[in-house]
Amino acid sequence: MKTRLKNKDLNFSKTRSIYSISKFFLSGFVIVSFFYIVPIILKFAEINFNHKEYTNNSKNILSNTLNKNELLKEKEEDTFVKNDERELLYDILEENNSDINLVRYTTSEINSVFKQVDHNLKEARITKLVKPIDIGLLPSDIKNIGNTKKRKDMFIKIVLPLILKENNRIRIDRKRLFVILSKNSNTDIEKKWLEKKYKQYGVRENDLSTLKIRMDEIPVSLAIAQAAKETGWGTSRFAQKGNALFGQWTWSGEGLRPKDAEEGKGHKVMKFHSLQLSVRAYLRNLNTHSSYINLRKARTELRNREKPLDSIILSKYLDKYAETGNQYIEVLQKIINQNNLKDFDEARLLPSSKDLESLI
Repeated sequence: MKTRLKNKDLNFSKTRSIYSISKFFLSGFVIVSFFYIVPIILKFAEINFNHKEYTNNSKNILSNTLNKNELLKEKEEDTFVKNDERELLYDILEENNSDINLVRYTTSEINSVFKQVDHNLKEARITKLVKPIDIGLLPSDIKNIGNTKKRKDMFIKIVLPLILKENNRIRIDRKRLFVILSKNSNTDIEKKWLEKKYKQYGVRENDLSTLKIRMDEIPVSLAIAQAAKETGWGTSRFAQKGNALFGQWTWSGEGLRPKDAEEGKGHKVMKFHSLQLSVRAYLRNLNTHSSYINLRKARTELRNREKPLDSIILSKYLDKYAETGNQYIEVLQKIINQNNLKDFDEARLLPSSKDLESLI
């Protein structure tokens, strides 16, 4: 009797062990299958059934635009729009058709104005404040100034306030962009303003990341150096006859044909109604043309690291601005260093009488 019970117990234990082992392997198989199959199912559902809904999330866009550096680096190249020159420069071309006749003053007359308002470079280098003098045309007798330093100073005193004014425009626009993006909803005026800026900067509608990259300043020292190089410190034919401070080419606008231009080449050097418009077109060119995408990326990286916009660093990406390539970069850097132009990078334009009147 005891032997039979003992055999029965052994058989029961054996059966139970086999059942436990089978259950263990079955459970393991189910768990492994679960983790293998579920990702496949989720991926399939995401592709075939997940339809995203887009809502007004301006604050999230602002956070992404300002803080996600990786996004800023990627979007610039991916969303480049090939724009017609007339579209990018439409506001400048409209002002180019102005009926207002600007007066061309002599260097003596301009010097008198500078002395009257105490516009001098020595003070500007120290105080970082510049008088808002708007000289529309270069003096034709600037080339007659025999003293090289005086000729350079005259040129810098003319173009410095113009460059600061255009950088101010961009700075104000940039602040307005951030204000608009920080809101939960935008007014019709704000939406129209954004549409205008998309057009000016050659950006696809709602591509806020690229707009932020392009809507930015150019170091004053770099702009002065390029103007000096392109015009021979204000003495070139293009600068004197066309107010072209930066030798910007055009295929559709009014311009001056280079004397040594090859037969069949269709480009001209763009003419401007004033020096101010030439500066504006120059900034627009660097901020939109595909040739300067690496300059804009480098500028964005400096912004992300909260570093000042360094003209020496950014000049390294202007090899495509002139046919001489790297040699052109070396010349720019030499002009910047020899003339201590970085002294003006932190300069600010004092308010004009019109600006003060608007505050009263």
